[in-house]
Amino acid sequence: MAEKPWDLRRVLDEIKDDPKNYHETDVQVDPEAELAGVYRYIGAGGTVERPTQEGPAMMFNNVKGFPDTRVLIGLMASRRRVGKMFHHDYQTLGQFLNDSVSNPVAPVMVNEKDAPAHEVVYKATDEGFDIRKLVAAPTNTPVDAGPYITVGVVFGSSMDKSKSDVTIHRMVLEDKDKLGIYIMPGGRHIGAFAEEYEKANKPMPITINIGLDPAVTIGATFEPPTTPFGYNELGVAGAIRNQAVQLVDGLTVDEKAIARSEYTLEGYIMPNERIQEDINTHTGKAMPEFPGYDGDANPALQVIKVTAVTHRKNAIMQSVIGPSEEHVSMAGIPTEASILQLVNRAIPGKVTNVYNPPAGGGKLMTIMQIHKENEADEGIQRQAALLAFSAFKELKTVILVDEDVDIFDMNDVIWTMNTRFQADQDLMVLSGMRNHPLDPSERPQYDPKSIRFRGMSSKLVVDGTVPFDMKDQFERAQFMKVPDWKKYLD
Repeated sequence: MAEKPWDLRRVLDEIKDDPKNYHETDVQVDPEAELAGVYRYIGAGGTVERPTQEGPAMMFNNVKGFPDTRVLIGLMASRRRVGKMFHHDYQTLGQFLNDSVSNPVAPVMVNEKDAPAHEVVYKATDEGFDIRKLVAAPTNTPVDAGPYITVGVVFGSSMDKSKSDVTIHRMVLEDKDKLGIYIMPGGRHIGAFAEEYEKANKPMPITINIGLDPAVTIGATFEPPTTPFGYNELGVAGAIRNQAVQLVDGLTVDEKAIARSEYTLEGYIMPNERIQEDINTHTGKAMPEFPGYDGDANPALQVIKVTAVTHRKNAIMQSVIGPSEEHVSMAGIPTEASILQLVNRAIPGKVTNVYNPPAGGGKLMTIMQIHKENEADEGIQRQAALLAFSAFKELKTVILVDEDVDIFDMNDVIWTMNTRFQADQDLMVLSGMRNHPLDPSERPQYDPKSIRFRGMSSKLVVDGTVPFDMKDQFERAQFMKVPDWKKYLD
């Protein structure tokens, strides 16, 4: 008997009886700011305004204005939960994803009858078609530019169909059949395909897939150089599950869709057409982004003309809060994998683990655990930091620690800065480099001397490792090892 295909519902079936990881409510909630506002307290975490905490994923069964739709938020807002859903130790997820990138399992096509994503179909030619009434996309705050699709996986291809890719972008519902999409300049393959179509003045067919197995969502966030141009990250999800992701042909566009998604929007990225992101609100704001601040509304987003909305019966709309722990899982774990891949090639065995913590939103900071075997390894830790910056240009801060430090415990990490660190010796500052334009400190007004253009940054290395020839002077207090200590809690 064939194994049951992986999708969001199979994942939820595995965690729904665990109150630490899943909770659902029938209390009515307004998708306009209230839903995200509620979850901020219950489980958002990350760089969200305090008070917040790590908590269960939430399923809202009673969403105002959408009687037939449930909204899921926070599925990946816990690294431990991601480990549980991937059937893997949460502390080594970076290495697990690194192995998955190296051994991809390509997606496969299925017949229409095997594609639950097409159980319910609405086409733009239908009378009264309006994506704002069909797609329960929440607004995160009262000043958002509109309802946002925050975790929609965009599937697109090159004009000759020789290459395809999946990426995640913020997409705002602007009109009854129109989305604005923010494609960050440089690196994203979908953006390269869109440029190709735009130069030819042709619309680019795409599908937007929402409500997915987190293996697909997290796998889709890999970027170059780890996944070079032409590498379709659906193969990463296939490797995580040891089962190919299923695809189906679109109904109104010449493009593929993920066959077991909860929602699919089909349409075209229109050539040489732009739209003001906050055209409906004029707040000047987009939505909360991963650094913890509201993103500025973009004056000229690319436009998606929607041709169809399809979904499963009793569909689940999935959403994330931009600065939440969920973004840390989506962006941070693949970044850890990317860093491990590069350092393992250049200096094998010297970096034992990597963690991108919530303090950096999964993108801006990494903690690297260093193995120094002999005096020839002294200094290798700083080379590892440079390799991390080259693996991921959006990285801003690297903290280096020894093997006796728990990289998942920020108290332990900061302890090294107080007992194994001297600022005049162990601080490296690299100026005039590229970083992420959503960091509000990276604008010329902040530092006119080193920041010529938005998105430039000074980068920081904090070397909290002990010099090899002084290791015996920095041994932590050694306590008795008591293997059966848990019996004292009975």
